[in-house]
Amino acid sequence: MKSNNRITNNTRPKTDALLADIADYVCDFTNNSTEALDTARYCLMDTLACALMALSYPSCTKLLGPIVHGATLSGGARVPGTEYELDPVQAAFNIGVMIRWLDFNDTWLAAEWGHPSDNLGAILAVADYLDRNKLTKDKTPILIGDLLSSMIKSYEIQGILALENSFNQIGLDHVLLVRVASTAVITQLLGGNREQIINAISNAWMDGGALRAYRHVPNTGTRKSWAAGDATSRAVQLALMSIKGEMGYPSVLSAQTWGFYDVLFEGKSFKLQQNFGCYVMENILFKIAYPAEFHAQTAVEAAIQLHPQVENRFSEISHVQIETQQAAMRIIDKTGKLYNPADRDHCLQYMVAVSLLSGNLIADDYEDDLATDDSRIDELRAKIQVKENKQFSLDYLDPEKRSIANSVQVFFKDRTSTTKVKVEFPLGHRSRRKEAIPILKTKFESAVTAQLKPDKASKLIQLLEDEQVLMQTPVNQMMDLLSLASVSASTAISKFDK
Repeated sequence: MKSNNRITNNTRPKTDALLADIADYVCDFTNNSTEALDTARYCLMDTLACALMALSYPSCTKLLGPIVHGATLSGGARVPGTEYELDPVQAAFNIGVMIRWLDFNDTWLAAEWGHPSDNLGAILAVADYLDRNKLTKDKTPILIGDLLSSMIKSYEIQGILALENSFNQIGLDHVLLVRVASTAVITQLLGGNREQIINAISNAWMDGGALRAYRHVPNTGTRKSWAAGDATSRAVQLALMSIKGEMGYPSVLSAQTWGFYDVLFEGKSFKLQQNFGCYVMENILFKIAYPAEFHAQTAVEAAIQLHPQVENRFSEISHVQIETQQAAMRIIDKTGKLYNPADRDHCLQYMVAVSLLSGNLIADDYEDDLATDDSRIDELRAKIQVKENKQFSLDYLDPEKRSIANSVQVFFKDRTSTTKVKVEFPLGHRSRRKEAIPILKTKFESAVTAQLKPDKASKLIQLLEDEQVLMQTPVNQMMDLLSLASVSASTAISKFDK
């Protein structure tokens, strides 16, 4: 804290500049970037794919549905791939959990890390609820074009705040930025004005931040897969409260002794590298080929390239050398016993070992069956050495490059070795976007056809491919296609109480 001096002057201060800047951006920004809009559509495809794929995992589905048995809501927000209709707060939790469960959704890497598509948990839930019940201004539907605009804004708020402000360095989790970004755009979707947006996001900051203990040794666990759902549900709750007239706190960030900066950010104020626009959406990182923590994506790719050189020489391996960035060293450099799938998908050595041994990496590779049945994985993990490559760390933070480099090389007992394979940019990087989009579409189509009935799957794929039609389609019609409920038509319920 900066100071523990007692403050007695009760004069209300001016609104913190950041709160006002976020509110002004949400209210006034109009996107003119074709690239951002196109990318948002691909992000929507990718995020829906991740959510639907998660339904194959009981560890995820056990968390879905109403928090109390039977507490569903006729005419509520639908949960994709299920029959659930829920209040928008609980629906946001459900959708957020599904999106994040497999660690396969898009990513943003800077001083802080995160997954901007997490915000879709809140955006989809609220948009569907409002559309189904004709609760928007003049009862005009929220179109998918509006949805994409909200995505661009939520990505930008989360991503710009992450550029130079490292919450992980002080032990706080990045989902607090999801809560702030979602709160801002959801308050606007609900019809909130500038003051109500400021009030809502001040409460989002007032909540403080979750600890990162669940992402790191020795406590890594499944909370990291539902933390974003928790953040989006809280965002919806705060937005709804603000719309009803709940007050805000103008100096929540800067208040001496009691504000966010003094209590949780070592007395420092946030730095903004640039103004809010559409930069984050244009530069988002897709996680397409492998469900691996993003700092390991290029390591997995390098290991898979080496698989043909090692597949018949497992017993001859002396050691494996990985060179990586400082961020990966902080998050996923892990030795010792791994206790659950969440532990494994945040272990660089585990991901590389599986990739070297099998020539691939899929979500099932983190499950207990494979991890316990194939003793070679832990044997190889014990032979993997990880060290930081200083240039990789510099290039990671370079705004003109934003690489996420790794190199992998395997050494044998006869003192020979494989080639050293270095991959700087993962498949989902902006510089490899053209290469990635066909794979992203395949990921989407596979997930949709696996979880939805053929007629709905076909219509959904066609809708997401036709950009012009998509932009003018109400969100609830897309959610109709995603729902397994036998009755998916809008059901009128009591008027939204403002």
